[in-house]
Amino acid sequence: MSVQPYGVQPAHQALSADDPREIGGYRLHARLGSGGMGEVYLAHTPGGRPIALKAVRREFAADPAFRERFAREVASARRIHGLFTAQVVDFGVDERTPWLATAYVPGPSLDEVVRRHGPLPSRTVLLLVAGIAEALQAIHGAGVVHRDLKPANVLLAGDGPRVIDFGIAHAAGSAALTGTGLRIGTAAFMAPEQALGRPVTPATDVFALGALTAYVAGGQPPFGGGPESTALYRVVHEHPDLSRVPAELEQLVRWCLAKEPADRPTTAELIGYVHAHPGVGPRPEFTEGWLPRPVQEEVGAGRDAVRPAAPAPYTPPAPHAPTAPSAPVAPAPGPTPVPEAGGGGRRAARRRGRGRLPAVAATAAVTLAACGAALYWFDTAEPGGGSADGFVPGYTGARLTAPDAGYEFDLEAGKVVPADTATWYLAPEGRSFVPSESSDVHLAEGAAPTPADCEQGIATKPVTALPFSALGERRPFCVRSPDHDRIVVVRLVEAAADGSVTILVDQYHRE
Repeated sequence: MSVQPYGVQPAHQALSADDPREIGGYRLHARLGSGGMGEVYLAHTPGGRPIALKAVRREFAADPAFRERFAREVASARRIHGLFTAQVVDFGVDERTPWLATAYVPGPSLDEVVRRHGPLPSRTVLLLVAGIAEALQAIHGAGVVHRDLKPANVLLAGDGPRVIDFGIAHAAGSAALTGTGLRIGTAAFMAPEQALGRPVTPATDVFALGALTAYVAGGQPPFGGGPESTALYRVVHEHPDLSRVPAELEQLVRWCLAKEPADRPTTAELIGYVHAHPGVGPRPEFTEGWLPRPVQEEVGAGRDAVRPAAPAPYTPPAPHAPTAPSAPVAPAPGPTPVPEAGGGGRRAARRRGRGRLPAVAATAAVTLAACGAALYWFDTAEPGGGSADGFVPGYTGARLTAPDAGYEFDLEAGKVVPADTATWYLAPEGRSFVPSESSDVHLAEGAAPTPADCEQGIATKPVTALPFSALGERRPFCVRSPDHDRIVVVRLVEAAADGSVTILVDQYHRE
């Protein structure tokens, strides 16, 4: 299922007469690559950010078993949020042509770099090992094993590597979805247990990283090329050929290529090894000069080749239609900001119109707020005196991480997307959250607020700012969609020093 590298090429291929012009609402601009599973195209988000959109081949799309497997793999990939991975942006697993879109990385693959420029210097290789190991930490932390880590699935950007193509990744420990005896992966970079059809673990990806390191440092795979059967035999039964690997890297590569998974290092141990290596020092950084000049020029050319395009026509998703109308709960006048409000800078234009209500409207809102609570209680009362909040779960327990301020949380879909992409969003900016325009927000008092608690709180104690300082101990807060039809309960898990922000989200929608 692996797709050929979709990093920068000397020139993107123009769309042919047989290529679609639009998939999933995204207008396609060029062909980036192709493989056994499908085609990869260059497209852009409504805000103009480039994405790589992978479309499944027609014969696979017609196979129900494949569609089920693809849906599960996409669900796994969505849980992966790392600075050295290509973030999943959008997907369409139920469409006639299933597809998956990830952030576009304007750089060549490691395979392309080695073929064009030869082996890389030891310091560059060590920095790559640290970056890829960190990517694997994010992948394994989401309960996923990549299973096909190879030079073609690592792209080079100016600020480090990006691990791509989780199209064949499976949740660790899940039931196998492949046929009996079918191996997934690339023979020259496959671990012995994978070649023998045994269960895979995070150590399987570490073995692949060792083989990748040997290739990047020496110019050839450690178990040679040739037919797949020959490579698989060597992986299982023979020692790797490291004659071309520099001496200062040989110990690291052999450690990763241990035949027994338990004898291989963890990703944390790999990062520690790189930190301690005299060729790198305690602070490996992807600063100027970490790449050889010819490679740096190619990476820079790739970045410049991605020109902004006119955004594709975009139609916001239709709001969920409730089965029975219910009276909206009008907010109380003049929501009180939480102290230490911050943020809003570059997203301020998306939030115009959220100021205080005019005096006349405010007076009306006071009356409506009082009536609204009574109307809501009446609307959701069950026969016999019981009550229900009128909402059902959409998704629950979604753990989302925005790598930096260039991303935001799409509350509708429950995923992380590039900034200025989602229509109903929660955006980390500075040391606070910025909700989307016309969303209603309440800082909850209890540990587990229900949708009914959220609506009551929005009606009586709305807020307009969400500084991280007010959200300690995972204090929950509620965000209601502009159409009043969906509510999320959010908890701040971590706001890291590197700018990444992690939250837990439960979404509810009206029955």
